[in-house]
Amino acid sequence: MPPRFQEPYCSPGCPVEAALGFIGGKWKGIALYHLLTAGTLRFNEIRRRMPGATQRMLTNQLRELEADGLIVRVVYAEVPPRVEYSLSAKGRTLEPVIMALKAWGEAHARMPAPAHPSEEAA
Repeated sequence: MPPRFQEPYCSPGCPVEAALGFIGGKWKGIALYHLLTAGTLRFNEIRRRMPGATQRMLTNQLRELEADGLIVRVVYAEVPPRVEYSLSAKGRTLEPVIMALKAWGEAHARMPAPAHPSEEAA
């Protein structure tokens, strides 16, 4: 776990902060979802599944996921080089979290926003 999430500097909300630190980022959760559902993917296969992500941003997000131990990057000594990504054992433990986010998104993404904040409480 990164030093910023270790005692004694950790607040009561620290576990949530730590979890979001690992999977937060515009494309990390989506990349994790695709690796969870499809298994091992090459970089361009991931990129095709995420057309809104630039190559640079996707590369950075995948590097962070690899540095945090959530994905495994394998480079094959071939010409041209082949790089494959898959979930690590630690990354697979995120399956219930990712699937819960997917279910929440399916349930709430199409709901109209309330006209007033007070209607939300009703």
